[in-house]
Amino acid sequence: MPSAVQHDPVPELYVPAADRAALHDAAGDMPSWDLTPRQLCDLELLMNGGFAPLTGFLGRADYDAVLRNMRLADGTLWPMPITLDVSRAFADGVGPGADVALRDAEGVILAVLTVSDAWTPDKAAEAEAVFGADDTAHPAVRYLHETAGDVYLGGRIRGLAPPMHHDFRARRDTPNELRARFAKLGWRRVVAFQTRNPLHRAHQELTFRAAREVQANLLIHPVVGMTKPGDVDHFTRVRCYEAVLDKYPQATTTMSLLNLAMRMAGPREAVWHGIIRRNHGCTHMIVGRDHAGPGKDSAGEDFYGPYDAQELFRAHQDEIGLEMVDFKHMVYVRERAQYEAVDEIADRDAVTILNISGTELRRRLREGLEIPEWFSFPEVVAELRRTSPPRSAQGFTVFFTGLSGSGKSTVANAIMVKLMEMGGRPVTLLDGDVVRKHLSSELGFSKEHRDINIRRIGYVASEITKNRGIAICAPIAPYAATRRAVREMIEGFGAFVEIHVATSLEECERRDRKGLYKLARAGKIPEFTGISDPYEVPESPELRLDTEDRAIDACAQEVLLKLEGMGLIARGAA
Repeated sequence: MPSAVQHDPVPELYVPAADRAALHDAAGDMPSWDLTPRQLCDLELLMNGGFAPLTGFLGRADYDAVLRNMRLADGTLWPMPITLDVSRAFADGVGPGADVALRDAEGVILAVLTVSDAWTPDKAAEAEAVFGADDTAHPAVRYLHETAGDVYLGGRIRGLAPPMHHDFRARRDTPNELRARFAKLGWRRVVAFQTRNPLHRAHQELTFRAAREVQANLLIHPVVGMTKPGDVDHFTRVRCYEAVLDKYPQATTTMSLLNLAMRMAGPREAVWHGIIRRNHGCTHMIVGRDHAGPGKDSAGEDFYGPYDAQELFRAHQDEIGLEMVDFKHMVYVRERAQYEAVDEIADRDAVTILNISGTELRRRLREGLEIPEWFSFPEVVAELRRTSPPRSAQGFTVFFTGLSGSGKSTVANAIMVKLMEMGGRPVTLLDGDVVRKHLSSELGFSKEHRDINIRRIGYVASEITKNRGIAICAPIAPYAATRRAVREMIEGFGAFVEIHVATSLEECERRDRKGLYKLARAGKIPEFTGISDPYEVPESPELRLDTEDRAIDACAQEVLLKLEGMGLIARGAA
């Protein structure tokens, strides 16, 4: 294990400058793949050496070896499958030996992949191996099954240009840029602090302690790529980091942003983070309790044990080439007005120990309650309040789902009028039929087209919610996975209130003014929800509403009471 920073550059995957123009011109005639946000993060760290020793997306032999024993086929330690997932239709047109141009969202060619392998993975086996369970309560397992393409392409990467970042450009460094900075500053030992959350006073204390413990300089190295759904957005987090950076000694601390797409893989992720920080020139890394844990599984239990990540890291740290510094759980001792490691407090029965969990912090922000100065810096709280005002000032989405004829649109219209009567925020109704007319007129009613339609509704609703308006959606939305994807799309900006209009199929048929059910039962309308196509009943909506034998005003009042109870509309407004 190195006792000092390795200043020699890591290998990058960019082609020599003299060859780039010719390769770029040739790439214009190649099949091209538009990279997803996660693939874009992976490609950047492949090209700049953050994922060294990888030379491209994993081929089949390396993929199988990584799943089996956290190693590449040649035995090199590597815990995470870095794969290029594509649609089956695209894979059918690019066999081994083909060159593929990899483009960003704007069509800019960033790299060329020379395909070595194409295969259909066993995603359930991948989930078990990498994440410990094939459980869609895990965000990465859900991504694997519901978002990732059906076919993996492996092969060598030839890089042409890094992805363009227009935000915080002065804070973004490649591994070699950080290594050069450490060399210039004369830093021989550097401890990295991995974080995807805002920094509070406890974090400051533990980073101070870690740096003192190993006599190292400190690199605050937050992830600004994809993290866990529901996390504070990286724009807010970086403003929070910058607001408190001057509380660290400038001569011994620096900050750089890491454009990594996290997988929340717990123990394996900790080892992966260690290899990445070694490539960035660090000698030590703080590994936390339940490092990169995704939360609870479907049974309500933690996916990983609190110290599983530390144990796996410790077992491999010599091979990683980077030393672990244990995360100390810091708590505030009121009588001594200071933070202390909880396992070092000998007189804990005689003192008052204070702490605020992430859940409690979010509740205080949501309800506009005080956040004490002993917990966080005023500058951080001010930034969080800018992004997360009290719920009564946030945007939100009310998402009605149910069978055709269940009464979704009728109740949604009533809610829209009542909310507009209250005033204060703009209200937009995204009714299923209206959206199909104006946004999705080219779509049919296959499962694929229904999913596209619902995701379009979700995207528009997320933009309305982000801008602190109220979106009311009333599609059938028969598929649970698509509804969940829309929830995740929206909850980063505000509340998502799912309302299952649970009117029975028999009642819906009785109400059918257009005769659609009759036509469906006669086989004249294929893939009709409830007849020839399934409706997946929501398991735990915020509200389940039956409109049978109930006045519309009574149904609307029940919805308003739910919104009031959630703090989304002012008390008494209903």
